Amino acid sequence: MYEYHILTQLKKYTKANKSFHVPGHKARGDFNAKFPVAKMDVTELSYSDNLACPDGVILKAQRDVAEILGAKKSWFLTDGSTCGVLSMLYVLRKRGNKIIVPRNCHQSVWNACRLFGFEPVIVQGKTKQGVLLPPEPKLIDGLLDNDINICGMIAVSPDYYGNVAPLKEYSEIIKKHKRLLAVDEAHGAHLAFERENGAYAGVYADIWVDGAHKCLPSLTQGAVLSVNDERLSADIEDALSIFRTTSPSYPIMASVEYGIKYVANNKTLLTDAKSARKIIEEKLSGFEIYPSDDWTKVAVDFAPLKISPDKAAKELENKGIYAELSDGRHLLFYLSPMTTAKDANELSAALISLKNNKKIQGTYKALPELPENERTYSFQYALNKKAEQVPLKSAVGRMCAKNAGITPPCIPVAVAGEMITAQTVKVLESAKNTFGLCDGKITVVKK
Repeated sequence: MYEYHILTQLKKYTKANKSFHVPGHKARGDFNAKFPVAKMDVTELSYSDNLACPDGVILKAQRDVAEILGAKKSWFLTDGSTCGVLSMLYVLRKRGNKIIVPRNCHQSVWNACRLFGFEPVIVQGKTKQGVLLPPEPKLIDGLLDNDINICGMIAVSPDYYGNVAPLKEYSEIIKKHKRLLAVDEAHGAHLAFERENGAYAGVYADIWVDGAHKCLPSLTQGAVLSVNDERLSADIEDALSIFRTTSPSYPIMASVEYGIKYVANNKTLLTDAKSARKIIEEKLSGFEIYPSDDWTKVAVDFAPLKISPDKAAKELENKGIYAELSDGRHLLFYLSPMTTAKDANELSAALISLKNNKKIQGTYKALPELPENERTYSFQYALNKKAEQVPLKSAVGRMCAKNAGITPPCIPVAVAGEMITAQTVKVLESAKNTFGLCDGKITVVKK
């Protein structure tokens, strides 16, 4: 059984006087009553250790977590997986000026390219039910054969919908070319406990980030950055000194250690949660569920039901059930090792009731398919040209100067350097939530 080093230490000192160090709430008065975690919300003290240079409970916790994750070394992040993505690409940028970026990568990857002057070599997979898939390995091999300036690849696996990338094949190809493989596993921290399935990034990647808070019992923003190649450690420490906050949340940190160790200490959690998933599949046999590679993602397809997923989501919310997202076709529900049979039964019953809800029948409207944009100029070229904002409808035929896309899942529809098409405009206009647009305008290269 693994000990909870950080949590135990924080609990031990909850009665210590907090008058003379930050944070300013001092764990007192009305704040303490409304935020019980305040007693453990401390700063770097003699007993709490220092995340920037740990030599106490944090060091012990990180070593234990690395052991559980099968990593050479692991670092806690209290700034979300985004901090890990920025750090990984900072490390890779020292080894070349180009990187292979699948089209379905999170916006943080593109932001890192923008920050570091990285040229993303974009590869796009096929689509399934309107969802972008990981690119085929042969595309990666061809790119590395033809360009020595490509330092490696950042893969996203699993994605929001549970599509697992062919990491084994990516790894073999990238090792053959003596490059590096980084993996954004923000949605797959639980896969460390299912290595026999071949989906866990830690088996194949040189460096990867796990979003503990997404799929494990950890607080939001809790994540872990890990390496299999210790030669990268010094550069990672350098990166973390830039991107990780100098005021890390101790409750978040403690929860990252807790989430990983709690699942490691209680193996039946996974078995029970997977059984709950089977309940959903059995009870929703009359529904179309996206064929995910990851049991924690349940994306119900509302196209065959002729029901708007947005309207379905509102009906569910009236019953206290909140989906992770609606993409205009699917409602996506996230499970975790903490999901119970009771949860599964309640979700299934609520979804089944939607079929007979006459108020929302016939409300489905198909969304336009994702475009395959023409790439004429490089990402960095477009970013460095003079730009202007124009109404979306006026942007057809113009070069995109700033990524614009849909959130969630926070992936771009138009990437800087691509020519904006009528299809691009249709997709962005039909999206409920977007990024990269301002008052209905998109940023383009100035004529």
